[in-house]
Amino acid sequence: MAKILFINPVVREEDVPKHVPYGIALLASIAMEKGHLVQIYDENAWRKGPEVLRQVLEADEWEVIAVGGITTAYGSIKNIVTTSRDVHPGACIMLGGGVLTSLPKETMTWLHQVDVGAVGEAFVTFPELLEVVDRERAAGNTDWKSVDWTAIDGTVSWKEGNLAYGGERSLIPELDELPYPAWDLFPLEEVYFPNSSILYSEEGYQATRRLDINGSFGCSMVCRYCYHLGLAGDLRYEKDEKGETKVAFDEPGKYTRVIRYHSPEYIVKMVKHMYDKYRVNFVAFLDENLMTMNRQSGGTWLPEICRLWHEHGLVPQHDEDGAWEGVYWSGTSHATLCDPEILKTMKEAGCSYLIYGYESFAPHVMKTIGKGATPKSNERSYRWTLEAGIRPIPNQIIGFPIEDFESIRQNMRAWDKLGIMVKPFFATAYPGSEWFTVNRESIEEQYEGDLEAYILDLGDATTITATISKNFNAVELYGLREAMVQRNYRMVDQYEGIWRENHRIPEGAPSTLVEPKRKKRKRAPALRVLAS
Repeated sequence: MAKILFINPVVREEDVPKHVPYGIALLASIAMEKGHLVQIYDENAWRKGPEVLRQVLEADEWEVIAVGGITTAYGSIKNIVTTSRDVHPGACIMLGGGVLTSLPKETMTWLHQVDVGAVGEAFVTFPELLEVVDRERAAGNTDWKSVDWTAIDGTVSWKEGNLAYGGERSLIPELDELPYPAWDLFPLEEVYFPNSSILYSEEGYQATRRLDINGSFGCSMVCRYCYHLGLAGDLRYEKDEKGETKVAFDEPGKYTRVIRYHSPEYIVKMVKHMYDKYRVNFVAFLDENLMTMNRQSGGTWLPEICRLWHEHGLVPQHDEDGAWEGVYWSGTSHATLCDPEILKTMKEAGCSYLIYGYESFAPHVMKTIGKGATPKSNERSYRWTLEAGIRPIPNQIIGFPIEDFESIRQNMRAWDKLGIMVKPFFATAYPGSEWFTVNRESIEEQYEGDLEAYILDLGDATTITATISKNFNAVELYGLREAMVQRNYRMVDQYEGIWRENHRIPEGAPSTLVEPKRKKRKRAPALRVLAS
């Protein structure tokens, strides 16, 4: 059996580590069930730097070094892979997660030290890879580049100097077959429980022992900015013009959605296990959209979870000092899928806050996103959630492709009407999303043709990387967002005048640039005026 070291890369360095990596925790459980020896170095939790990473790698003769994560962890993953190969020339280095699945060809080229990658869902792929490792090691072979991995579906590897893909990996149909994540292998008491507090609700802020769970994989929406990691059916294997296999995502008009979710019994029994063993007092659902699952189940999924929450004694009960026994919980919602009845039921079962991706309150912008929401449905869901006693957390974005001055004002007016304070994220084209597919050429131009530089620059959309707005450059978006947050309508109005003058757009004409004009214009004059 293989001796495996999982390494969780650093992500969101500007914040403390708050979330046990759910995917790695599941794969660790699966590997241990197969009899493999597993250790985890959670570099994101410890953040001890390259020297300690090297010490961990030198601590044993690891036969498999497995790393994975989201695209924004690419810089950390690159360092991990490079150091791992330097310390262990004979180890089999495996890579998975969104960082690989979104750009398998490019990522395997940049990270040439990787021997084999798992594209898409790895719950079946990973243990099959470990079987090959055991077989090859028994035969005395540790030249992992010489192994033909293509017999395993969902793989990408090097074969005679070229990238080779296994067949398309099917998604597992029954999520309840998965074991519970291996939480014991992570520094819960040292790192994660001390960072339990989340300032989204009173209960979330007071949480002292929080863990996260994933009740489902999938979402019914086709949001242009979203990427489902190949877990919701939107991953396709296609042939290019040379007849070579490629992985494609979310091309306009080519959407598939597979909705999978754990049974309410599985979810609540897992939470009861977490409560009994770890004394958790808060659980956050990591699901993309809880309301999709409820709609997909015919409206039974969330009510049954809530019923079982009561039945298993998990509904929080407070004492005189405000402390509670039981488990509060939170998740995500969608403006067009929620209703007052389910929100009330969720509140009575301990739901504390729901995150809403409102994105925009401008109708013309909302029509381009793919969510099917309107300003009216956004406002309605916000009020319904408040009335149910659940804290609604509105997320918004600035810098959409057709963002203009009118959409900026419409957002500000909506915030004033609802009495909310929002600091929007910046529209970011993450690999795997439709936005990336459509805007890739422009993105590469903004990074002088160096796509890896863009990937290294990506963060959590709180700062600008490549812009996809037809009307505003990065400096303009920064300034406009600040004016929005300050509710400074005067500044927005004044800058629109400057913007119109720079682009020779007369007063009264639409405040937008058509694509041909955008390609010809020079940004520098707008920057000089803004800075003056």
